[in-house]
Amino acid sequence: MAEEKVKLIVNNKKAYHDYFIEEKYECGIALFGTEIKSIRQGRCSIKEAYVEIYRGEAWIDGMNISPYEKGNIFNRDPLRKKKLLMHKSEIAQLAAKVEAKGYTLVPLEVYLKKGRCKIQIGLARGKHNYDKRDSIRAKDIRRESERDFKNEYRG
Repeated sequence: MAEEKVKLIVNNKKAYHDYFIEEKYECGIALFGTEIKSIRQGRCSIKEAYVEIYRGEAWIDGMNISPYEKGNIFNRDPLRKKKLLMHKSEIAQLAAKVEAKGYTLVPLEVYLKKGRCKIQIGLARGKHNYDKRDSIRAKDIRRESERDFKNEYRG
């Protein structure tokens, strides 16, 4: 079976640093023509973005899609709320978890899959400062052990 072509546009490394990601969901985004052209050029940012559920629909707010250079009057507001395309049952399940357990929804990646723009969102729980220090320490230990193994292997 052929592998699906996925072109990563932008990822949110800060989300992995600030949150424990419990579950991941893939969904589409309702965009206009000039917005998708701008995304294909890689002019998109999700650092300050968050996902909210309002009236049974999922929306992403704070996602910045820079205006398309050749778009003239068809360009939209770069920071407008964009609707996420998900099944109603998935949205209801996420809404229940966010309401009951104090989780939040954060965007993790924006990518192109089969010519369509997709976004991966994560059901996340916030980290405390000591959790962040522990994850940084674990990453440093892993990096040092990989470096030592590489040096041993070279001889």
